[in-house]
Amino acid sequence: MKALIIKYWDRLRSSFWFLPALMAGGAVALAYATVALDETAMVNDWLRLQRWVYTGGAEGASLMLGTIASSMITIAGVVFSMTLVALSLASSQLGPRLLRTFMRDRTNQVVLGTFIATFVYCLLVLRTIRRADEIAFVPHLSVTIGLLFALASLGVLIYFIHHVSVSIQADEVVARVGIELIQGIDRLFPQPVSNVQVRPAVVASAASPPDEFDREAHPVASAEDGYLQYIDADALMTLATEQKMLLRIEKRPGQYVAMGCPLATAWPGDRVTEPLAAAINAVFILGHQRTAAQDVEFAVRQLVEIAVRALSPGINDPFTAITCVDRLGSALRRLAQRNMPSSLNRFDEEGQLRVIMPAITFPVIVNAAFNQIRHHARSSAAVTVRLLETIAMIAEVVRRPEDRVELHRHAEMIVRGAREALPEHWDRQEVEERYHAAARVLGYSG
Repeated sequence: MKALIIKYWDRLRSSFWFLPALMAGGAVALAYATVALDETAMVNDWLRLQRWVYTGGAEGASLMLGTIASSMITIAGVVFSMTLVALSLASSQLGPRLLRTFMRDRTNQVVLGTFIATFVYCLLVLRTIRRADEIAFVPHLSVTIGLLFALASLGVLIYFIHHVSVSIQADEVVARVGIELIQGIDRLFPQPVSNVQVRPAVVASAASPPDEFDREAHPVASAEDGYLQYIDADALMTLATEQKMLLRIEKRPGQYVAMGCPLATAWPGDRVTEPLAAAINAVFILGHQRTAAQDVEFAVRQLVEIAVRALSPGINDPFTAITCVDRLGSALRRLAQRNMPSSLNRFDEEGQLRVIMPAITFPVIVNAAFNQIRHHARSSAAVTVRLLETIAMIAEVVRRPEDRVELHRHAEMIVRGAREALPEHWDRQEVEERYHAAARVLGYSG
């Protein structure tokens, strides 16, 4: 249940309809509330004494609200068109996977919701106005609030034009993705390496499955296709403890799963029934695309995609690629200082191993961050130099030996590619200097 809630909440946050629908619902409630106040004799008498309240007749109120309502729905169409233009530019210049970032932009949702809510409010208040040939009624407070909404909407429109102009800039997009990556690191790897204490549970995490596990375990196949977005580890632990089983997770969030491929392996295998297999499947949430909920590599690949597109011959924008490398370096520097266990084993209260979950490692993230950029930046001296400078910056805080080895391996591949692809001697010499500097920080002779 928790996994489904997270999945659908992420979908709602990435939709253009949810927040505007909430704001429109609030406008409906406010319209009925203000009209009810206007129908109260005491409030109506007090309003007549206030200078800031609309005091005109029914014709003027109808004309004003009708004008505001028609203007708001027109501006809402313009805002929607501008949003689509921004999405098209982002998709073509920076990559289609960044559309999700734009759709999650709360400002765009609030702006669209403001105009729709103002339109709905004015429309509902307009229907309550009665002319003199009937029982005359003019909701003075409601009309005044509608006018205030119109003025506020004008300010929102001015801000939206500024926001769109800023949000489609490459540096701004890279910054937002970089912030999302750092937030994912803080959420998934909160514990610094220096604060890791050896506890019995941690010592027990080195335990391995029994020798008969591979022989007697039974795979639990996926019931559908898609990218693994979320694993409800608590529900999985509860299920394994209740069934007195050992479950080994075969996929990690972000990986693609084909129907029929094993999601988990259960031991003892003879306890696996169809209802149990369905219950295990229920804790794995699959979707059509990757998300950042438990997949820190997703944001890394978004930055890599921007950098690779910037380095393509059709765009040839090394400055954007350098900006991506800077953001990746900032994230990897933080990640190098966090505790990253090789596996996330879980034990019950009796100390029995119940769940074995694969964990992503620092070398995997480094490969995802540098491999494709390194391939496409071989002939760009500026990007190659910045890659080596970034490795040196990360190396200053690296503590695990295997992380140093991985960074040095990438530095060697970068300088080897530059030797082959850079035609100018001075460019190659600058790359060599940066390589030796990075090697010294990593503890190698260079």
